[in-house]
Amino acid sequence: MRIMRRILFLLATSAVFLCAAETLTTADLVQPASVAKDVKSPLIIHVGFDVLFRSSHIPGSVYAGPGSKAEGLEDLKKAVAGQPKNRQIVLYCGCCPWDKCPNIRPALAALRGLGYTNVKAMQLPENLKTDWIDKGYPTERRAAQ
Repeated sequence: MRIMRRILFLLATSAVFLCAAETLTTADLVQPASVAKDVKSPLIIHVGFDVLFRSSHIPGSVYAGPGSKAEGLEDLKKAVAGQPKNRQIVLYCGCCPWDKCPNIRPALAALRGLGYTNVKAMQLPENLKTDWIDKGYPTERRAAQ
């Protein structure tokens, strides 16, 4: 049974990557200024690389791993486990310019594929530093482990 679930997950992940190339619309996006006004209500999930999250991230955000990797998508699935399907969720990465980001689209497609209906991607045109940190929006660092 465990092997079958793993196979199904890998098939779904493959489908996500194929669908992830689609263009996002304005309805799929949220701007940093809107997120900065309320970082407590939505579930905010970082779907980028660990080194970025450790250096600086949105307060209260959850690290789920890179959306471009199967392990990251599995961690994303765990991060939303138990959440209502209509829960407001904001995904962000900030690793590189928006149009080159390998993580956002697969993560967004994965959550939609799981039935989440209120998921948006925070559009960071350049990166997290330029479009969030340099604008003075709140940040925190991962606590020492």
